[in-house]
Amino acid sequence: MPMGDKVDFKKIKERLEHQGVRKVKVAVTDIDGVLRGKYLHFDKFVSASESSFGFCNVVFGWDIADLCYDNIKYTGWHSGYPDALVELDPATQRTVPWDNNIPFFLGDFVTKEGEALSICPRQALKRVIQKAETMGFTPKNGMEFEWFNFRESPQSLADKGYIRPQPLSPGMFGYSLLRAGQAGEFFNALMDELLAFGVPIEGLHTETGPGVYEAAICFSDALESADRAVLFKAGAKDIGHRFGIMPSFMAKWSPAYPGCSGHMHQSLWTQDGTNVFYDANHPQKMSATFQSYVAGQVKLLPEMLAFFAPTVNSYKRLVDGYWAPVKPTWGIDNRTVSHRVIPGSEKSTRVEVRVSGSDVNPYLATAAALACGLYGIEHGLKLDAAPIQGNAYTESPLPRLPHNLLDATRLLADSKIAHDILGTNLVDHFVQTREWEWRQFQDAVTDWETKRYFEIV
Repeated sequence: MPMGDKVDFKKIKERLEHQGVRKVKVAVTDIDGVLRGKYLHFDKFVSASESSFGFCNVVFGWDIADLCYDNIKYTGWHSGYPDALVELDPATQRTVPWDNNIPFFLGDFVTKEGEALSICPRQALKRVIQKAETMGFTPKNGMEFEWFNFRESPQSLADKGYIRPQPLSPGMFGYSLLRAGQAGEFFNALMDELLAFGVPIEGLHTETGPGVYEAAICFSDALESADRAVLFKAGAKDIGHRFGIMPSFMAKWSPAYPGCSGHMHQSLWTQDGTNVFYDANHPQKMSATFQSYVAGQVKLLPEMLAFFAPTVNSYKRLVDGYWAPVKPTWGIDNRTVSHRVIPGSEKSTRVEVRVSGSDVNPYLATAAALACGLYGIEHGLKLDAAPIQGNAYTESPLPRLPHNLLDATRLLADSKIAHDILGTNLVDHFVQTREWEWRQFQDAVTDWETKRYFEIV
C-alpha cells in the first residue's frame, strides 16, 4: 500500500476513534460483481488498514449461488481455498445511513507480494485506467440502471418458487409522477439515503413496465463510477427491504416487458479538464480521437460481449424492438444502436454504451468498454460505416451479436485482442466461469420445459 494511503488511514483511524466507532463494514466484489463483505472490530480494522487482511479466496472460486467451480485454475479443492489478501482503499470511505452510519470501505485483492491480483475486477479496471493515463487521458464514466421492484421478501419469493412475483405497481407508466408518488417513501429514500452514502443519483424515474425504475448515477472518474454502481445496486436492495420491496437487477425477468439496461456514458479528458471527444468544427462535434474510440468499441463488441451480457438471462434482453441493441452499430442520438454518440457541449459530448445490461459487473463492463476504446485510439481505427439513422434493427446489414452466453464466451476465449488489452489471467478466469454458468443452465429443468412436455409427450 502506498505511503500516502497509510497517512490517510492514520487520520481516518484517529477520527473514527475519536467518534467512538467500534466496528467497520468492509466489502469486495466477486467476478459477477456481487458485493461480498464482513464487519470488522475496530482494532482489526486498524490492523487491516496498516497492511492487509485475509479473505477466503473462495470468493473467486464459486458462482453467484455459492456453488464451487470445478473448472478454474485460481483456486478450488485442489488448493484448499486459502486466504487471499485484501487492501482497503481509503478513498472509498463512506458511512451507511441505513445501518447506523457505520463506516464502510471497499478493498482490492492483492498477491502475497503486494501486487494487484490479476483476476480481481476492481484491479482490472484500475489497470485499464492506468493505461488511459499513460496515453494522457482521464476516463470519466456514468452508469444508469433500470430495475424492477416487487412486493416480496427473499422468504416470500422462495416460498413461491420464484414464480409470479408481485410487482410494486401495475401497468406500464413510464415517467409517471403518479406511480413515483404512490411509492414516495421508497422513492425519496433512494434519492436521499444513497446521496448520504456517497452515491448521488442525477435522475430517478419510473420506466416502462410494472414497478420498474431507472436511475442515472452522477458521472465521475471511471473507478469511482464503478464503485458507485456496485454500491447503488446493493444499497437499493438494502433500502427496499425496509419497505417490503425487493429490487431485481435481472436483465429480463419476463418476456412480456423490456429488459433492464445498465448503460454507460463515457468520455476522456485531459488533466487540465478538456473533453478530448469534443470538436466544435466537426459536423457531429466528434474529434478524431472520439471517432477512433467509438470505432474500437464497435469493432470489438462481438468478441467482448460476454462482459456486457454476462449471464444466461442477459441474452433474453438482446432482442429486436425491445430497446436493446442486437448488432455492433453506432449512431447520433439513436437509441436503437449499440453505441449512441451524444454530441453536446464541450462538457457533455460523450458515447453511451447501450449493450450492457443491469446484471453486469460494473468494474468489468467499464474496463472492457474503456479498453476497447483505447485500442481504437492506439491503432487509429476509423468508423467504417456512416452512423445509423432510423431503425438499427432493420437498417444495419451487419451480422447479429451472439445469441447466447456460450457463443459469446467462445468468441471471448478466442480473442487475442481481449487477452492483450485486459490480461490473459482475467480473461481466462472469466471465460471459465461463464462456461460453468452455461453448464449449470444446460443441467437445469425450466418452467418452459415442464409446461411444454410434462403432460403431452
